[in-house]
Amino acid sequence: MRAARTTPLHLSARGDAAMQTARELFVHELTDLLDAEQKLVKALTEMERDSKNPELKKAFGEHKRQTEGQVKRLQQVFKAIDESPEKTDCKGIAGLIAEREAFKKEGAAEDLQAIFDCGAAIKVETYEICAYNSVISLAEQLDLEDAIDLLQQNLTEEEETLELM
Repeated sequence: MRAARTTPLHLSARGDAAMQTARELFVHELTDLLDAEQKLVKALTEMERDSKNPELKKAFGEHKRQTEGQVKRLQQVFKAIDESPEKTDCKGIAGLIAEREAFKKEGAAEDLQAIFDCGAAIKVETYEICAYNSVISLAEQLDLEDAIDLLQQNLTEEEETLELM
Protein backbone atom coordinates (compact mmCIF):
# COMPACT_ATOMS: atom_id res chain seq x y z
CA MET A 1 0.00 0.00 0.00
CA ARG A 2 1.35 3.44 -0.99
CA ALA A 3 1.87 6.10 1.62
CA ALA A 4 -0.50 9.03 1.50
CA ARG A 5 0.78 12.12 -0.29
CA THR A 6 1.93 14.64 2.31
CA THR A 7 2.71 17.44 -0.14
CA PRO A 8 -0.16 19.33 -1.77
CA LEU A 9 -0.31 18.90 -5.53
CA HIS A 10 0.42 22.58 -6.12
CA LEU A 11 3.90 22.39 -4.54
CA SER A 12 7.01 21.09 -6.22
CA ALA A 13 9.25 18.42 -4.71
CA ARG A 14 11.43 21.27 -3.35
CA GLY A 15 8.44 22.68 -1.50
CA ASP A 16 8.05 25.83 -3.59
CA ALA A 17 5.11 26.71 -5.79
CA ALA A 18 4.87 24.38 -8.77
CA MET A 19 4.39 25.72 -12.26
CA GLN A 20 0.69 25.85 -13.11
CA THR A 21 0.22 27.98 -16.24
CA ALA A 22 1.53 28.37 -19.76
CA ARG A 23 2.69 31.87 -18.82
CA GLU A 24 4.80 30.45 -15.98
CA LEU A 25 6.32 27.97 -18.42
CA PHE A 26 6.97 30.79 -20.89
CA VAL A 27 8.77 32.86 -18.23
CA HIS A 28 10.75 29.79 -17.15
CA GLU A 29 11.84 28.99 -20.72
CA LEU A 30 12.57 32.65 -21.45
CA THR A 31 14.77 32.79 -18.34
CA ASP A 32 16.58 29.66 -19.51
CA LEU A 33 17.20 31.27 -22.91
CA LEU A 34 18.51 34.45 -21.30
CA ASP A 35 20.95 32.44 -19.20
CA ALA A 36 22.00 30.48 -22.29
CA GLU A 37 22.71 33.64 -24.28
CA GLN A 38 24.62 35.19 -21.37
CA LYS A 39 26.75 32.06 -21.02
CA LEU A 40 27.40 32.12 -24.76
CA VAL A 41 28.66 35.71 -24.66
CA LYS A 42 31.32 34.53 -22.20
CA ALA A 43 32.12 31.38 -24.19
CA LEU A 44 32.36 33.28 -27.49
CA THR A 45 34.68 35.82 -25.87
CA GLU A 46 36.96 32.94 -24.91
CA MET A 47 36.67 31.25 -28.30
CA GLU A 48 37.52 34.51 -30.07
CA ARG A 49 40.53 35.02 -27.81
CA ASP A 50 41.75 31.42 -28.18
CA SER A 51 41.30 31.06 -31.93
CA LYS A 52 44.45 31.13 -34.03
CA ASN A 53 42.49 31.10 -37.29
CA PRO A 54 41.79 34.72 -38.37
CA GLU A 55 38.49 33.82 -40.06
CA LEU A 56 37.24 31.92 -37.02
CA LYS A 57 38.42 34.67 -34.68
CA LYS A 58 36.41 37.20 -36.72
CA ALA A 59 33.35 34.91 -36.86
CA PHE A 60 33.40 34.32 -33.10
CA GLY A 61 33.71 38.07 -32.48
CA GLU A 62 30.79 38.86 -34.78
CA HIS A 63 28.71 36.11 -33.21
CA LYS A 64 29.51 37.45 -29.74
CA ARG A 65 28.25 40.92 -30.73
CA GLN A 66 25.12 39.38 -32.24
CA THR A 67 24.55 37.37 -29.05
CA GLU A 68 24.89 40.53 -26.94
CA GLY A 69 22.07 42.00 -29.03
CA GLN A 70 20.00 38.89 -28.44
CA VAL A 71 20.50 39.27 -24.68
CA LYS A 72 19.19 42.84 -24.93
CA ARG A 73 16.13 41.67 -26.88
CA LEU A 74 15.39 38.99 -24.30
CA GLN A 75 15.59 41.64 -21.58
CA GLN A 76 13.13 43.73 -23.63
CA VAL A 77 10.77 40.74 -23.75
CA PHE A 78 10.82 40.57 -19.95
CA LYS A 79 9.95 44.27 -19.78
CA ALA A 80 7.20 43.87 -22.39
CA ILE A 81 5.51 41.13 -20.37
CA ASP A 82 6.17 42.88 -17.03
CA GLU A 83 8.19 39.99 -15.60
CA SER A 84 11.67 39.55 -14.16
CA PRO A 85 14.00 36.67 -14.99
CA GLU A 86 14.29 33.95 -12.39
CA LYS A 87 17.66 32.70 -11.18
CA THR A 88 18.44 29.68 -13.34
CA ASP A 89 21.21 27.67 -14.95
CA CYS A 90 20.66 26.58 -18.54
CA LYS A 91 21.91 23.01 -18.27
CA GLY A 92 21.79 22.39 -22.03
CA ILE A 93 24.17 25.20 -22.96
CA ALA A 94 26.26 24.63 -19.83
CA GLY A 95 26.78 21.04 -21.00
CA LEU A 96 27.85 22.11 -24.49
CA ILE A 97 30.28 24.65 -23.03
CA ALA A 98 31.66 22.03 -20.62
CA GLU A 99 32.12 19.65 -23.55
CA ARG A 100 34.25 22.27 -25.34
CA GLU A 101 36.29 22.96 -22.20
CA ALA A 102 36.99 19.24 -21.76
CA PHE A 103 38.12 18.93 -25.38
CA LYS A 104 40.31 22.02 -25.05
CA LYS A 105 42.08 20.45 -22.05
CA GLU A 106 42.99 17.44 -24.19
CA GLY A 107 45.46 19.67 -26.02
CA ALA A 108 44.40 18.80 -29.57
CA ALA A 109 46.25 20.29 -32.51
CA GLU A 110 45.09 23.82 -33.45
CA ASP A 111 43.40 22.68 -36.65
CA LEU A 112 41.47 19.99 -34.75
CA GLN A 113 40.43 22.51 -32.08
CA ALA A 114 39.13 24.77 -34.86
CA ILE A 115 37.14 21.91 -36.38
CA PHE A 116 35.78 20.98 -32.95
CA ASP A 117 34.82 24.60 -32.25
CA CYS A 118 32.91 24.81 -35.55
CA GLY A 119 31.02 21.64 -34.67
CA ALA A 120 30.33 22.96 -31.17
CA ALA A 121 28.96 26.18 -32.67
CA ILE A 122 26.62 24.16 -34.90
CA LYS A 123 25.37 22.22 -31.85
CA VAL A 124 24.76 25.47 -29.98
CA GLU A 125 22.88 27.09 -32.87
CA THR A 126 20.70 24.01 -33.29
CA TYR A 127 19.91 24.01 -29.56
CA GLU A 128 19.05 27.71 -29.64
CA ILE A 129 16.83 27.36 -32.71
CA CYS A 130 14.82 24.65 -30.94
CA ALA A 131 14.56 26.77 -27.79
CA TYR A 132 13.42 29.87 -29.69
CA ASN A 133 10.83 27.87 -31.64
CA SER A 134 9.48 26.56 -28.34
CA VAL A 135 9.18 29.97 -26.63
CA ILE A 136 7.70 31.54 -29.76
CA SER A 137 5.05 28.82 -29.80
CA LEU A 138 4.22 29.57 -26.16
CA ALA A 139 4.16 33.32 -26.86
CA GLU A 140 1.73 32.71 -29.72
CA GLN A 141 -0.55 30.68 -27.43
CA LEU A 142 -0.41 33.53 -24.91
CA ASP A 143 -0.94 36.19 -27.61
CA LEU A 144 2.22 38.09 -26.62
CA GLU A 145 2.76 39.94 -29.91
CA ASP A 146 5.59 42.22 -28.68
CA ALA A 147 7.45 39.21 -27.35
CA ILE A 148 6.91 37.25 -30.57
CA ASP A 149 8.46 40.00 -32.69
CA LEU A 150 11.59 40.23 -30.52
CA LEU A 151 11.96 36.46 -30.23
CA GLN A 152 11.48 36.04 -33.97
CA GLN A 153 14.36 38.47 -34.59
CA ASN A 154 16.62 36.32 -32.40
CA LEU A 155 15.44 33.13 -34.11
CA THR A 156 16.12 34.58 -37.56
CA GLU A 157 19.66 35.52 -36.50
CA GLU A 158 20.26 32.02 -35.12
CA GLU A 159 19.06 30.43 -38.36
CA GLU A 160 21.25 32.75 -40.44
CA THR A 161 24.28 31.98 -38.27
CA LEU A 162 23.69 28.24 -38.62
CA GLU A 163 23.56 28.58 -42.40
CA LEU A 164 26.94 30.35 -42.39
CA MET A 165 28.63 27.43 -40.65
